[in-house]
Order: sequence, then structure tokens, then C-alpha cells
Amino acid sequence: MNPEKDFSPLTPNIVRALNDKLYEKRKVAALEIEKLVREFVAQNNSTQIRHVIQILASEFALSQHPHSRKGGLIGLAACSIALGKDSGLYLKELIEPVLTCFNDSDSRLRYYACEALYNIVKVARGAVLPHFNLLFDGLSKLAADPDPNVKSGSELLDRLLKDIVTESHKFDLVAFVPLLRERIYSNNQYARQFIISWIHVLESVPDINLLDYLPEILDGLFQILGDNSKEIRKTCEVVLGEFLKEIKKTPSSVKFADMANILVIHCQVADETKLTNDLIQLTAMTWMREFIQLAGRVVLPYSSGILTAVLPCLSYDDRKKNTKEAASACNHSLMKLVTPEDDEEEDEEKSGRMGSPSREEGQPKTEADGNDMLNASQESVGFSNISFFTPASADRPQVTLDLDGIVQVLDRHLHDSSTGMMTRIAVLKWLYHLYIKTPRKMFRHTDSLFPMLLKTLSDESDEVILKDLEVLAEIASSPAGQSDQGAACDSTDNKLELKVPESTKPGTAGSTKAGDSSPSTPSMNSYFYKFMINLLKRFSLERKLLENRGAFIIRQLCLLLHAENIFHSMAVILLKEEDLKFASTMVQTLNTILLTSAELFQLRNQLKDLRTQESCALFCCLYRSWCHNPVATVSLCFLTQNYRHAYDLIQKFGDLEVTVDFLMEVDKLVQLIESPIFTYLRLQLLDVENNPYLIKALYGLLMLLPQSQAFQLLSHRLRCVPNPELMRTVDESKYMDSKHVVSKRASHIQMDYNELLQHFDRVQSKHLEVRHQRSGRASDHPDRKLM
Repeated sequence: MNPEKDFSPLTPNIVRALNDKLYEKRKVAALEIEKLVREFVAQNNSTQIRHVIQILASEFALSQHPHSRKGGLIGLAACSIALGKDSGLYLKELIEPVLTCFNDSDSRLRYYACEALYNIVKVARGAVLPHFNLLFDGLSKLAADPDPNVKSGSELLDRLLKDIVTESHKFDLVAFVPLLRERIYSNNQYARQFIISWIHVLESVPDINLLDYLPEILDGLFQILGDNSKEIRKTCEVVLGEFLKEIKKTPSSVKFADMANILVIHCQVADETKLTNDLIQLTAMTWMREFIQLAGRVVLPYSSGILTAVLPCLSYDDRKKNTKEAASACNHSLMKLVTPEDDEEEDEEKSGRMGSPSREEGQPKTEADGNDMLNASQESVGFSNISFFTPASADRPQVTLDLDGIVQVLDRHLHDSSTGMMTRIAVLKWLYHLYIKTPRKMFRHTDSLFPMLLKTLSDESDEVILKDLEVLAEIASSPAGQSDQGAACDSTDNKLELKVPESTKPGTAGSTKAGDSSPSTPSMNSYFYKFMINLLKRFSLERKLLENRGAFIIRQLCLLLHAENIFHSMAVILLKEEDLKFASTMVQTLNTILLTSAELFQLRNQLKDLRTQESCALFCCLYRSWCHNPVATVSLCFLTQNYRHAYDLIQKFGDLEVTVDFLMEVDKLVQLIESPIFTYLRLQLLDVENNPYLIKALYGLLMLLPQSQAFQLLSHRLRCVPNPELMRTVDESKYMDSKHVVSKRASHIQMDYNELLQHFDRVQSKHLEVRHQRSGRASDHPDRKLM
């Protein structure tokens, strides 16, 4: 520093002391400056005051010499003390050179700068608020200072500034938020501690409504929540908790839509190895749960993104139990928001409800101006492999369900082999719910969903299969599926026709019961036949599926879609099946289900009596397909009490190849005869005179069997058949009445049994031909024929 330079009004002694390396001498100089400035204040000489401050700033605080800078800092602080309440007029000149010294490489000088600024702020108090951003920016840097003394000094200044902000009513939050948003993304631990402490303070001040600007800083708060410091995480948790409490108190003023995507991002774990990510995910999921419950349909445009985040969490184990429960609550609440009004067609939404009395008031959806539209985005912010979605519109009273996006998410989870069981169940529940609430729009996606829904039938979980069947059943029975049937089914489907469609037409026999008994019930649409055809194809290609889950699947379908529909349609399809071995196996499976499952009780009763034209037609339909399996055909005749025809069929067994498999089926039939299903048949053995062909048929089965346990069982049963003469000791009139009932039942059954026998012969001839061809092609696998 040039000693000959004029620094007036500062005396040479003051200048010399300010440049001294000893702190005590600099302090003496500061006291002289304070005395000098007080005189200028008394004289109201602002020009000299500014001149003194300018000299201290430019010639000392910003000097190249470290001791001069230290002197300038203490001198500026002395000026502020001397100015007192008038220091507010000179704060810009006082503060800026001090803040510049915050960046000095000398830690002692940074400490003195912090001390000087503390004194300036302490005197000015609320007057420093217009310069708050500058002060905050400087303090945020000192918070991460490596020197403990500097850090300690900055903490004192920080507390002072917080006190001033807390007691003031003039804090400019609008100007501060951009700086806060920028600094909140700092990765430095001490800077994060500084930021989160300030947010905590601002949030607690009643006159400062930080909630309005929460969308600006929420993402940064979740970033801080992942800090390695337990103390910082705890503070951040408290801050987020306070914000959530305030949101619950004043939901009407909360910008839910602006924060939805932020929560979607943080609900998804980018790195599951980091334990802090679990806390972020749980907190975000908890917020999401509250948002859905508080905001309601406002979050519907974000449904696809929410589901992307929520669905994987449903398969978490007990280690993430809380996250799983929160995700489950989100999923349940979001599903309830979807209503039938979301099934409105776009053209109807545009035209409104004028002149449409069928629409409810409050339902119209209007198109917003282009300025209200947000650009759709599927890119992640700060994360890889994380999905979120931006809605087509926001902040509108009428929101639009992003059905296409939801279906895309659900379909992706179904296709992903790593998807957990509970997630797959949730996906299927969503699909079922959407088909119930928005059937018209959902059927636009059915062709793309259908193959995966069929594939899901091979899932390892029974519960998944059950939910899958519910979705498929809803697709097959929904009235919305009646439209565009030609496009929905391929040429094979269009050839499939049910045998008794007339029963649903007015004026035909049994039309009054068509909805209950006819397989052509109007509730079935074109997808029903497509489903049946593809289900049988899948059984044909996956024999393990048929063996392990076939009966379960068919039984559940009988409950969901009416047993007669299932058996009638499958019988028609199997009649045209070219793989005769599969046809025989499938008929055997269907027959076992028909005879043993509780779900088929009503259908068994319908077939047992054959009192209506519909039941007779159903019997004929089943019979033609059952001919693929001779033993199953006989059991069907037993079930329908066509004993003479059963006897005629057994007579033809002598012309068939009797294999081990064939005899095993006869064995199973004998076991079934002894089951509760055929109680009525066993009781009819008491009426020998009216049921001679029943006894002959049973003896025919007995003659087919080798000397086995089944042989002994049936033989013992037939030995119990009473002498017809003994049975005539009862009242003769009752006996005649029973004959009349039998003949009356017979008069209602008008079937060409000769034609049925001929059909049986034709089918068995085809089976025989195929077996011979197979035997010729694969001589190393001879048929297990009994000699």
C-alpha cells in the first residue's frame, strides 16, 4: 500500500494501525473509525460517511495484502456500529466487500469476514432483508467450510439471521425461492444441513407460506432425505412431516398436480442396495397415499405413472412391509377413482351434454385451450430406468383418465417375467376393474391384451389364474364386446355356432328360460368363442397345463360363465379337433369334471332328467364330442339315464382296441358308479323290470374288466340286484305309476339313437385309423394293446 496516498478523512495513524499484523492495533484503529463516523452522523455528513466506507472497502478489504484486508473488515464493522439505525442506508456498500472476503483462501481472514458481517447484521437487523439472498448465498458457502472456526462463526451469523427472519414481516419469499431451489441440490453434507435448517425455520413462520412453493423444492428435499448423515435425514423427515401435516389441513390450496410426478419418481427405487433409498421410497409412497386420498380425481391423469411406481412395491416382502402397505393403500384408493364417467367417448365429451337427458349432470368433459396443455414426457429426471408420465392436461375441474397409459403399464407388468405374484394379481384386478367401469374404451385394447391373458393361465399361482379367469370371463360376457364382432374373431371363430340359438328367440320352446339354461345366452359375445378356442389350443400345446390346472380352470369358468356355455362351446370345438388323441384326453377331462365337480351340480341335474328340448339338444351336442372317448360316452349315457343306448355302445366295445388306458378308464367309471353322484342309478337297480338295459350295461362293463378290484366291486354290486318277483310284493298301483312316469319321460325325448350310434362308429373308425398310422410311423413305440 502506498503510504503517501491520501486516505482522508482517515488519519495516517488509523491507516497505519489498520495495516498492522497485530489484532490489538487494528482494533484500536477500528475504535477511532467508529468515533470518526459518529461525528459525521452527528453532522449528517453522508458524503464523508460514504467516502470512509469506500476507502475501507476498496483500499483495505479488497487489498492484495492480507493484514490490510483484515483491517478493512474490522473498519467496516466499526462503521456499521457507529451508524446504528442509519446503517440500513449504506448496507450495500458495507456488505458486498465483506462477502467477497468469504472466498479468501486464508481461513483466518474468512473468520474475520464472518465476524464483521455478524456485527453489521446485528446492528441493521431487519434492514438487511432486502440483501437476504446475498447473505444466504455467502452463508451457504461458509456452512461447508473446512475450517472449524470459520464454520462456528458462520453458525452464529446463521442463527442471528434466522432470528431476524422469524421476527420480520417483510421477508421476500418470492425472490428467495429460486436461490433455494438452486442450492437445495448441493451434495455437500454441511450445505445440506444448512439448507434443510432454513427450510425448517421458514416453514415454522406463520407469515411465510412456503407451502405454495413446495413444488419448487420437494424434489430437492427427497434428495436430501437420502443423505448419509442420520442427523440430516432426521431433520429432513421432520420437515417433510410438517409439510404433510399442513397439506392435510389445507388441501384446497395445495398444488397436487405439480408434485405428482416428483412423488412418482421417488416412489421408484433406482438402487435397492442403498438403505437410504428405502426411506425415500417409503416417504414418497406415504405422500402419494395422502395425495390420492386428498386430491381425488385430480391425480387421475397421472395414474399410469403412479401405477408404474406402486405395482412393483406390492410384491415386497416383510423387510419393506411399511412400503408395501402404503403402496397397497395407494393402489386401492386410485382404483376407486375410476368411475363409469371415464368411459365417455371423446366425441361425446367435445359435444357436451346439451339435449342428452341420459347423461348425468356434472359429467361433461370439455377440451381446454392449447395453453392449458402440458407436453407429455416419459423421461426420468435424475434416475435411470424410472418411468413417470406427464398428463395431457392439469388443473382442470374435469380430468381425463389416461386409459391408454394405464393399459400400457399393466401390459408391461404382465409381460415381465420378473413381476412378483402380488403385483400380477394387482394388475389383473386393475384390468377387471377397468373392464367393469370403462368397458367401451377397454375393448379397444382387448386384442392386444388377449394373448397375454391367455398365457397367464400357465402361471404358477392359483390366485393369479383365478384373477386372470375373472378378467377373461368379463371380456367374454361384457355387452361392450358385442360391437365389431367380425374384427374381434378370426375366421375360425366365425364358423363356430351354438346348437340351440333358437331357444333365445321369442316363440320357441324354452325361451322363457333362455337366460338361465341356454348356452347361447345374449351375455356371451364373440370373445367368448375366441376364448374357448384359444383355451383349448393352449391345453393342446401345454399338456402339463391340462393335467395340472385344466380341471381347476374349467371349474372356475363354469362358475363365472355358466357351465352349460362352457361345455356346449367346448363340445362344438372338439367335434372339429384334428388331434384325435388330444380330443379324447380333453373329453375325458371334461367328463370327469362333469361327473365329480360340485360346480356342475345344476348341469348334471339338467342332463339327468332330459325333460326339455334344450337339455336334449345339449345331450346330443355333448354326445357327439364325447364319442372321442368311448368310456366317457357310456358314462354320459349313465348320467342321462339312456341305459339302452349305453348297452348298445358297450356291445360295440368288442370291435375296439382294448388297451391298458381303456381298461383304466373303465375302472374309474366303476369307481364313479359307487360314488354319491350315481346314487340314483344304484337305486334304480331295485326296479329290475323297468331298467333291464341298465343291468345289462353294468354286466357288459363287468365282462370287459379283467379279474381286478374294480371287477370284484362291480360284481358284488350286481349280486345285490334283487329278484324282480320279490319286488312285486309292493302296492301294484304304485308300480304301475312308476312305469307311467318312465314312459312319460321317454315320450319327451325324441332323439335318433341310431344316428348317434353311427356317429360313434365313425369317430372310433377315425381313432383306429390314426392309431394304425402312428404305429406304422413309430414302430419303436408299440401300442399297449392287450392280447
